[in-house]
Amino acid sequence: MTVWRDPRILPADECVLGALLERHARERPDAIFGLFDDGQTWTYAQAHDLVRRTAAGLAALGVKQGDLVHVWMASGPDAIRVWFASNWLGAVYVPLNLAYKGRLLEHVIAKAQARLIVADADLAPRLADINRSALKDAVIFNGRIAPVDGLTLHEGAELLRANGIDKADVAPWDTQTVIYTSGTTGPSKGVMSSSLQGATSFAYGWAGSIATDTRILINLPLFHVSGSGVIRIALAKGASFALVPKFSTDTFWDVVRSTQSTTVVLLGVMATFVVNQPPGPKDRDHTLKSALMVPLAEDAIAFKERFGADVYTVFNMTEVSSPLMGVVNPTPVGTCGKARPGVDVRLVDANDCEVAPGEIGELIVRTDAPWAMNSGYLNDPEATARAWRNGWFHTGDAFRQDPDGSFFFVDRMKDSIRRRGENISSFEVETEVCAYPAVREAAAVAVPSEVGEDEVLVVVALNPGHDYAPGDLIRFLADRMAHFMVPRYIRVLDDLPKTPTQKVEKHLLRAEGITPDTYDREAHGLFMKAGKLVEKALV
Repeated sequence: MTVWRDPRILPADECVLGALLERHARERPDAIFGLFDDGQTWTYAQAHDLVRRTAAGLAALGVKQGDLVHVWMASGPDAIRVWFASNWLGAVYVPLNLAYKGRLLEHVIAKAQARLIVADADLAPRLADINRSALKDAVIFNGRIAPVDGLTLHEGAELLRANGIDKADVAPWDTQTVIYTSGTTGPSKGVMSSSLQGATSFAYGWAGSIATDTRILINLPLFHVSGSGVIRIALAKGASFALVPKFSTDTFWDVVRSTQSTTVVLLGVMATFVVNQPPGPKDRDHTLKSALMVPLAEDAIAFKERFGADVYTVFNMTEVSSPLMGVVNPTPVGTCGKARPGVDVRLVDANDCEVAPGEIGELIVRTDAPWAMNSGYLNDPEATARAWRNGWFHTGDAFRQDPDGSFFFVDRMKDSIRRRGENISSFEVETEVCAYPAVREAAAVAVPSEVGEDEVLVVVALNPGHDYAPGDLIRFLADRMAHFMVPRYIRVLDDLPKTPTQKVEKHLLRAEGITPDTYDREAHGLFMKAGKLVEKALV
């Protein structure tokens, strides 16, 4: 084991994927590492053997240390072994969103200039519709397809070789992954991350509670850091994971019980969906001991009280290493926690000057340890320079901090709304709108006001089986939020438009603006006057 002179750099067998897998296969060979919905179970020894043999197949195809390898596969054992095998060789894992097609697929492939793509057969035909000149080779899993011009296609079976291959000598600062951002405000960017990124945060918060007897339920995609990053935590801790293709409200507790999972990550409205299920006699009949919830909404309290599982929260993004963390069962609602050891955080204005205590500013971050955050955006020096200006990483997220040091997310900097002299958090508006029983999800955006600045438009998708009237929603909100936050406009869609990583594309809603089907409360006689809702009969 290599020990670095700098004590801030973890040994390779505490952060580098190949070295971690090799160590656990030696120390706990028969311990379960992974469970899959197709019935497969991996011990650490079996995972080690599969990865070595898959790496031999990749090496035979020319993959070497430093190469980029696209993995375009559904969540499952094959996707993980190709990922791990790539890293075993010192190559860089570049997962692609399963929804990518057309120009977006072409964009990420052109940016990466990867040596190889390993794709599921049902996805591979999309390659025929784009410029693939950046790709040298392709491996197609799960059956045969017609050859794609310009690519040499290999069947997935060729990745399994009889003999394994020794792992590469990978340093903690070498790039391990490139994961693409959601692209909500522009083209998707490939975030380069070292083995150290993330690993420096594993001793704290929710990750710090994970031990060798923990089983993490993963129902989030591997092309997202919330999926792949959690598998990295399980590996780092010698724990186990249960991987299922997707989150389902109806089967959530059945999956927890059948996999004997003890913890889970619940993002966005996932916790809300679970809490909104009808109470039943099995509410405490499960193995779940904790859940990581982002954001920490009112549902967190209900989840803890009803299901008996501890709740944690965190602020993270693909580019950083969980700089803000909450304690177990944190309060108040909405907190993201405090700065964890090893990071410095500031709230600043547009000129990177710190804002006054209690004021809203952009969160910027840096770490004590080198390589503990992103290494920039792949082949995008301009975006890297913008994000890393003045030696701090700029998150693009607006926060406020209370006197005890707790941080509260306010909004994406580009999503803020200003109405009649007041700054409005779209996140806070959405939280209140989603508290209305008929609303499944909501997005608040700014639209131009005839008197200057903005008006608030809320676009909602509804829960089936609930009565909904826009006027009733306005009355509900008027009792719960500041008068200047109450939306003037409400629009109903079957589903909100989303990126492939399920983030709402607010720029599309802003561009569409006030449509003929949009409800205008003022046109229906509902006005906010002196902080109260006033109803006027319109003649």
